[in-house]
Amino acid sequence: MSIIEAFIFGLVQGITEFLPVSSTAHIVITQMIFGYTFPGLAFEIYLHLASILAVMIYFRRDIVDVVTGFFKFFVDRSKENKVHFFFGTYIIVATGITGGLGMLLKDVVGDTMKTPYFIAAALTVTGLSLIFIERFHKYGSRTEKDMTFKDSIVVGLGQTLAVLPGISRSGATLIVALLAGLSRDTAVRYSFLLVIPVILGSSVLALDELGSGMFSSIGAPALIVSFISTFIFSWLGIVWLIEFLKKSKLFYFAIYCFIVAILVALFINPDTVMDI
Repeated sequence: MSIIEAFIFGLVQGITEFLPVSSTAHIVITQMIFGYTFPGLAFEIYLHLASILAVMIYFRRDIVDVVTGFFKFFVDRSKENKVHFFFGTYIIVATGITGGLGMLLKDVVGDTMKTPYFIAAALTVTGLSLIFIERFHKYGSRTEKDMTFKDSIVVGLGQTLAVLPGISRSGATLIVALLAGLSRDTAVRYSFLLVIPVILGSSVLALDELGSGMFSSIGAPALIVSFISTFIFSWLGIVWLIEFLKKSKLFYFAIYCFIVAILVALFINPDTVMDI
């Protein structure tokens, strides 16, 4: 892999990871364009780790508050610690549901789904869902202190849909959280924090793939460039999305999903099937 290609992979992963447009679909599309086949999930998980590092640094205060409040609740059951304890619990519950179902669906979601037509269809579904939540559903006002176990179960189930290429993880969690009546700010924060244990868990399960084979097939310089590129653009993506959602609407992401779906269906070779 050339340095330019590594940079582009990092840019694509970083920009799309936290936007409701499916980073997996964009990585698959980029592979198809460049003609790459990556064995297993090693490279995708490697890029996700760079995105997670950006999230952890950006939300470091929130993470510290939730973690310390979670454990402090066992000795000091103040209202503040109670909110952090249950918010942390809801993250654990949603992660457990996503991880468990993800393992069950791992063999079902095969290479047959990583095709241009399937990705185009899934992106269309993502776009329609964003339009529905924007146009036909009133935003709720519930914050983390008002959340229940039902919210975490529903969001965990919604997040599981992201195993399908073209279904956005951030989009799925945002849509389901908003449908459950959470405020936009709470839904966004919950979605960002949820990605940390999900990706870290996936990385642990794929440690055997994150070995010397990836370095020999891709090359150390390209891996370093792609990691740095992913981190930088993930950070920019986080900052931009949070500011964008304060002023604009999810409708624009829906339009983007439709445009990409059309381009993929029309111009990507349907006989091309890539492994990621």
